[in-house]
Amino acid sequence: MGDTEGMVLGRVVVYSVMGCPHCVQAKNSLGQLRLPVCAVDMGEHPELWGRVNELTGQTTVPQIFFNSVHVGGGDDLQKLAPEELERLVRLVREEAVPADGPPLPQENQSPGSDTVGGFMCDRDLLGDVVQEFKWSSVIGCQWSGLSMGIGIKACETGQLLLDRKYMVGMAEKGKREEFEVSDRQTAACSPLKAAELSVILRDMILKLFSEYLSTDGKSVDYKAMSLSPVFEHYCELAVQLQRVELLSLTREEKLAFFINTYNALVIHGNLRLGAPTNMWQRYRFFNYVSYLIGGEVFTLQDIENGVLRGNRKGVAQLLRPFSKTDPRLQVALPDAEPLVHFALNCGAKGCPPIKTYTPQDVDSQLRTAAEAFLEDDGGCMVDSEKGEVRLSQIFKWYKADFGGTDEKLLNWILEHMGKSPKRSSLQSVLSSGKIKVSYLPYDWSTNNSH
Repeated sequence: MGDTEGMVLGRVVVYSVMGCPHCVQAKNSLGQLRLPVCAVDMGEHPELWGRVNELTGQTTVPQIFFNSVHVGGGDDLQKLAPEELERLVRLVREEAVPADGPPLPQENQSPGSDTVGGFMCDRDLLGDVVQEFKWSSVIGCQWSGLSMGIGIKACETGQLLLDRKYMVGMAEKGKREEFEVSDRQTAACSPLKAAELSVILRDMILKLFSEYLSTDGKSVDYKAMSLSPVFEHYCELAVQLQRVELLSLTREEKLAFFINTYNALVIHGNLRLGAPTNMWQRYRFFNYVSYLIGGEVFTLQDIENGVLRGNRKGVAQLLRPFSKTDPRLQVALPDAEPLVHFALNCGAKGCPPIKTYTPQDVDSQLRTAAEAFLEDDGGCMVDSEKGEVRLSQIFKWYKADFGGTDEKLLNWILEHMGKSPKRSSLQSVLSSGKIKVSYLPYDWSTNNSH
């Protein structure tokens, strides 16, 4: 690249999100140019999305600028001819960034808190009571030596523990309750709001993900990640899900909470159990890997198909996840939200990228995720000459969520595409009236470096 010493007047800006392998690869490539690189985490600064979208016409990351010159994404950077890259490097070295250059966070805008160290446990006194129960032999049938007064007091204490999600009611016999206390680790901290806790967990997982991502952005050292003290801290925080309050959540809070929790649980499951490698292992993984949330067990299938899809049958499922008497049905969305399919990451390379969602912006974030997924050829390909549209298997598996027919599916896709040549091509194919819909092979391989 020639002489790199001396004052550099301009800068390179790369917009990225935490945990994005393409972003890591791009930043490593840019670092070799020995130019000032300003990396803007769009997860920390979502207020910049509007302006970045105006400048690039894209909703994917990374997006790279040399001063005010938009290069594109990571693949576009790699495809630059040597002479063009040399010209851009010289531009940054010799010219300052124009006043209308790509936006940066305001100096008085602080990014999100450091979630690894930001959680302070405010211990709940009843947590100590439950811990004493576990350490003693009191758990079980204890009928001898009880008087009516003691029995009533025990019921009052038990009801309080039940209300605080420390116990799960198993049966009712008159006015006396039998309780089951989980023998797993108990959430002893005063409960956080569900949406707040899910964001902390997701951000912590993403930070781990970034730390153990390879320099080319293509693989993750899950084995090393599982030994990290930060991961152990994450596991301690995940226990706090036991006692969150779910019934009071709004639709937007449910979407953000359960999307974030699902994505965290997939990574947690991969770290503890290993990634599934065949159809049977995948079936068991998604039907058995679970968190205890708000006093109820939620598997990955329960979260996706029971809650986020409005209690619809999943792939290869004969029944709905929740029966009419299942208490978890109260948490389910009234209707399936098709946009969640572009937010849930199942741990395979064919899945959408991992992001964190917030209740106040979840709908716009989901629309952005859908645009990015459809913009990528792994989500949608349009061949105008053949009149063929090739789609991700996700659209085949969950066609009912997108209208149930090819026509309704394609119109849904057109409506949710960003302004792009691909959208124009799809519009042209739809107008012709002769369309062939086919589905792309799904990449179930993982990005484990071992």
